[in-house]
Amino acid sequence: MQTFGNIKELIGSLKREEKLLSEMFSKRKTLNYTYDLALELVDFDETKIQHLIDKSVIRKNGNYLEIDEVYLQFFEQVLAVNEEINISYINDNIQAIKENIQYFFYASNERDKYKYLKFIKKTFRNIGAITLRNVVDLRRNIENTFKNEPNYKNKQSKLENLDKKRRAIIALVKQTELLIYQEELTFFKTAVDEELSSIIVGLKQELDESTHNLIAIEKQVINYLNQIKYQSGFLKKLRKIKYLKDQFTLRASTDIDAVLNSKNTLVFEPNPSYPVKLSLDQLVNDLEVFESIQKVATKVQTKKTFKPLLAEAIATDYLNTEIEEEILINLKEVISNFLSTGNNLFDFIMQYDFVKEVPFEERVTIYCQMISEYETELNIGQEHQSYKNIEYTMVYPK
Repeated sequence: MQTFGNIKELIGSLKREEKLLSEMFSKRKTLNYTYDLALELVDFDETKIQHLIDKSVIRKNGNYLEIDEVYLQFFEQVLAVNEEINISYINDNIQAIKENIQYFFYASNERDKYKYLKFIKKTFRNIGAITLRNVVDLRRNIENTFKNEPNYKNKQSKLENLDKKRRAIIALVKQTELLIYQEELTFFKTAVDEELSSIIVGLKQELDESTHNLIAIEKQVINYLNQIKYQSGFLKKLRKIKYLKDQFTLRASTDIDAVLNSKNTLVFEPNPSYPVKLSLDQLVNDLEVFESIQKVATKVQTKKTFKPLLAEAIATDYLNTEIEEEILINLKEVISNFLSTGNNLFDFIMQYDFVKEVPFEERVTIYCQMISEYETELNIGQEHQSYKNIEYTMVYPK
């Protein structure tokens, strides 16, 4: 078996054939991938497929191809889509931690101690991540089993086995907590390491989260098993009644008449319902489910039409056009007329014939505006005079 010489060669090969590997990975559970399909994705270059086979990235079985178990497991673990619950891995890590703690105490130099401490920190970090991942995989497997397994006996058996794995994970969580809180207190006091303390804090949080999720999973499993027990018991009774009915011995062999007469209210009792949520994978990939949804949607369509609420008509009074006129004084025209006279500005403004009626106060304002805007064209003197209790400066044209 050929192997990759280095990481660069490995990543390059995976990158070069990413289209084929992505397609095979996405269809790993729904399709036996044929050699001809793979050939189309590599532009009919057989050497590319043969290279992956030689490097044990994919395996050929007759006319079918599949991703090698090592790479398949790697992809599933990295992408968090692995359905296998690996309990033994956690147990092995716990044992490895205990062994390396012992090696840590026996080490005679700091270099060896650092090596063992580094391994312990890495393993503690892995325990938290793997435990959480196992809990997520366990919940997903339980839901998929209950919703998609058609055989009641297999469904019940699978759920019971998954519940055993749940109890095993709880035992491993307790074993890890025992290791941290009781068994290796001397190590944690001796190995004073900031990163180790941070990892332990994170691990405790992950274990607490896993414990809470496992409690919820336990309730879920009990609920599912009760539903299966009820449904399977009901089906057994129904099959037996049907058998007796087909043999025309139902009334003679049972007390069905007495039961029906004593249970008059049974007809009006609602049927117990156990809603089952379809998995997203089934909704996306199963055409029969999609067709069923379309049929149901067609049946529940209502003929009732909803008319949108319309606003009332706008009153005609709001639509009438009103024009407001305002007469403005043209100061430029006023200054032009003033410059052609020899009078002082104040008297000129007081006697000027504006286009509209201008009161005395406004004429005083115009006088001030004229001086402010046209100062360069005016000769402002030092003399002052008064008029109606207003003192003004004598201003003449230049």
